[in-house]
Amino acid sequence: MCRNIRQLHNFEPPATEDEVRAAALQYVRKISGSTKPSQANAEAFERAVDAVAEVSAQLLSELVTAAPPKDREVEAAKAKAKARAAERYAA
Repeated sequence: MCRNIRQLHNFEPPATEDEVRAAALQYVRKISGSTKPSQANAEAFERAVDAVAEVSAQLLSELVTAAPPKDREVEAAKAKAKARAAERYAA
């Protein structure tokens, strides 16, 4: 998975439309190999982002879990600590 795409399921508050669209954009960029499509491909690129965002939102709304929702701040702090440790121990 692209490292810029973050897990969106089971958070409190739930993922926003903007977060879902940002993940869809990252996915389409990754599989197309392009961060900014040419004018000839812009329409297809945007349609793909819209379709992936729509399906992703549907998936997130239908997923169920017995686990308690994760706290965004706690998860962000964990990610930050993990990144610092990786940087510190990289040789």
